[in-house]
Amino acid sequence: RSSRVAASLMFGRFGFSEGVAGHITARDPEMLDHFWVNPLGMSFRHIKVSDLLLVGPTGEVVVGERPVNRAAFVIHAAVHEARPDVISAAHAHSVYGKAWSALGRPLDPITQDSCVFFEDHVVVDDGGGRVVFESDGGHALAKGLGPHKAAIHRNHGHFTVGETVDEAAWWFITMERTCQAQLLAEAAGTPHLIDPDDARYTHEQTSSSYVGWLSFQPMWDEISRTEPDLFD
Repeated sequence: RSSRVAASLMFGRFGFSEGVAGHITARDPEMLDHFWVNPLGMSFRHIKVSDLLLVGPTGEVVVGERPVNRAAFVIHAAVHEARPDVISAAHAHSVYGKAWSALGRPLDPITQDSCVFFEDHVVVDDGGGRVVFESDGGHALAKGLGPHKAAIHRNHGHFTVGETVDEAAWWFITMERTCQAQLLAEAAGTPHLIDPDDARYTHEQTSSSYVGWLSFQPMWDEISRTEPDLFD
């Protein structure tokens, strides 16, 4: 759970908060149809381990005193059900992810970092403009995500998953920066695309679950040293 809180604090530092939107979940290691999630209406920057909620398969709060975000439950419950390999999923209404999602296009391989998502993310058109409060919306997003590490939900934002919280959080952070880089490049001109074979090779070298976990570790070190209260 400490990794789950560290990811939230990093999201807060990156400015991913937007009102009460945004959620990171972690599947419970014993009750596999339950997951831990940040409570509704609490700043990413203030969350501690003791604040996390354990939510059951019908949306009931099993551990914790605060309410759960309905959209968080609907989306994440569907993804965790559809993807037994997914331990963690991350979503927030970050500025560049929202902006890119409005274009309804996948990201192009224009930088080495963007190759992490080459042929490994999708655009989900279904229901992006409607707040995901009903189970059908969550299942549509989970189905659209398929086996990939990330989805761009049109007119909504991006969504990432991983075998660890660290991995899912890192994919979200680097995807946000990748959206930013492509928006900047297209504002300045026409980006040159990386050759597909080179993009595929770079993806193979940089997109594993281990690399995703490893890439988050400098952030974990920073948070654990500067925010010791997160363990409370």
